[in-house]
Amino acid sequence: MMDEPLGISPTNDFAYKKVFGSQANALALISLLNAILNLSRRIASVTIQNPFNYQDFYEDKLSVLDIKAVDEAGAIYDVEMQIDAHLGLIQRLVFYGCELYAGQMRSGGSYTDLKPVFAICLLEGVIWPDSRRVHHAFRLVDQGSGRVLSNTIEFHMLEMGWYNLSVSELANANTLDRWLYWLMHAHEHTEEELLSLFPEAEFQQATETLAAIKEITEDKQMYDATEKARRDRQWALNAKLAEGELKGKIEGKIEGKIELIRTLEVLLGRVPTEESQLKERKLEELEKIVTELQSHLRSRIS
Repeated sequence: MMDEPLGISPTNDFAYKKVFGSQANALALISLLNAILNLSRRIASVTIQNPFNYQDFYEDKLSVLDIKAVDEAGAIYDVEMQIDAHLGLIQRLVFYGCELYAGQMRSGGSYTDLKPVFAICLLEGVIWPDSRRVHHAFRLVDQGSGRVLSNTIEFHMLEMGWYNLSVSELANANTLDRWLYWLMHAHEHTEEELLSLFPEAEFQQATETLAAIKEITEDKQMYDATEKARRDRQWALNAKLAEGELKGKIEGKIEGKIELIRTLEVLLGRVPTEESQLKERKLEELEKIVTELQSHLRSRIS
C-alpha cells in the first residue's frame, strides 16, 4: 500500500544488488559513483560485469556482495555493501582492489594499458571510532611533495554509521548525502514520500525498483531470506564475541591466580612453581591451590 513505509532496506544484499547491479538501472549506479568519486571527468556510462542474477541467490553465491562495472573510458569500479566492520575488512578492500588492477595485465600487454581501479566499500556501521568522518578517500600519494599517482588505484570507505543528515536537510544536501540518506532510510518512507523527496531520474529509478521488491512475491521471498541470513550471521557473530569475552575473562582470572600462587609461595619461602606448569591446570584447581597457600600463610602468621 502506498501509505505504508516500504520496509525494504537498500542495504539488504538482495535489494542492493537488484537496485544497483542491474544494467537497466545503470543511471542509479552512475549517479552514486559520480557522487562518491567526484572525478574531474564525469562517468557517462557503465557496463556491469556481474549483473543481478536470480540464480546467484538461489545458489547462495552472494556471501560477499559487490558490483563490478567498467565505464566508457575503461576505468574499473568495485562497489560493495557491508553491514559490519569485521576483522580484515580494510585489508580485503585493498587486496581486491589490487587484484582488479593487476588482473588487467595480459601476456604481451603493456603497463600503459592499465586502467584506473576504484574500490569502494559502503559500510552500514563504523570502523574508525576516533573520527566521525563519513567518507574516507585513499590514494597513492607522496607524503613529501603531495604528488598523487593518478589514474592508478583508489580506495574509498564510507562509514554510514556516522551519517546523521535529517530529512529536513535533504533539499540543500549534495548528491552523495542524498544517496546516503536514501540508502540508510528509504525503508522508513512510503514510495510516494521517496518519489517526492528524490525527484531526480536516478533516484526515481532506484525507488521504483526498491518498491517493486515488496510487490513481487519471488523478490519479497528473496529479500526476506537474505534478511534472515543477515540476522543469523549477526547472531553467530554476537555469540562468538560473547564466547571470546568469557574466554578472555577466564584467561584473565587464570593469569591472576598464577601470579597470586607464585607470590604466596615466595612469602612462604618456597621456590615458585613454573608458570608453564600452573598454566596446565584448570581455574578450579588454581583456586584450590590459592586457598591452601593462604591457609598455610595465615597459620604461620598466627
